[in-house]
Amino acid sequence: MLPPSLRITLEIFSPPVYNGVVTSRTMQEATFLILTALAAKAQHGYAILTDVQQISGGRVRLRPGTLYTALDRLRAEELIEVDHEEVVETRLRRYYRLTPAGSARLAAEAARLQANAAAALTRLNPARDAT
Repeated sequence: MLPPSLRITLEIFSPPVYNGVVTSRTMQEATFLILTALAAKAQHGYAILTDVQQISGGRVRLRPGTLYTALDRLRAEELIEVDHEEVVETRLRRYYRLTPAGSARLAAEAARLQANAAAALTRLNPARDAT
């Protein structure tokens, strides 16, 4: 065994999983739709699931595990917060709402998507005219 003066202590670096809002990466479609569902009013989990399906025209059907994992992440990123809770038929129903940061992030992502769509449509129109 080495004497204490020759021993080396190694620190293990463990970065935090959620260390704030990541604005430089593209928002996943499910995240965009969840935030969109919460843009009009506070909603509970099942209402968010059905609203996301409606907003996406039935293309996106989130599973409860996916939704609640996303809600936990969005809360950690401070994009949403709990609005209120109530007990319905002995079960807790938690309502979520957008925070001001969540509204700003959703607006920025919507503008980015709109600009990308406009660029694509502009480039597609000359191709249609040439045929």
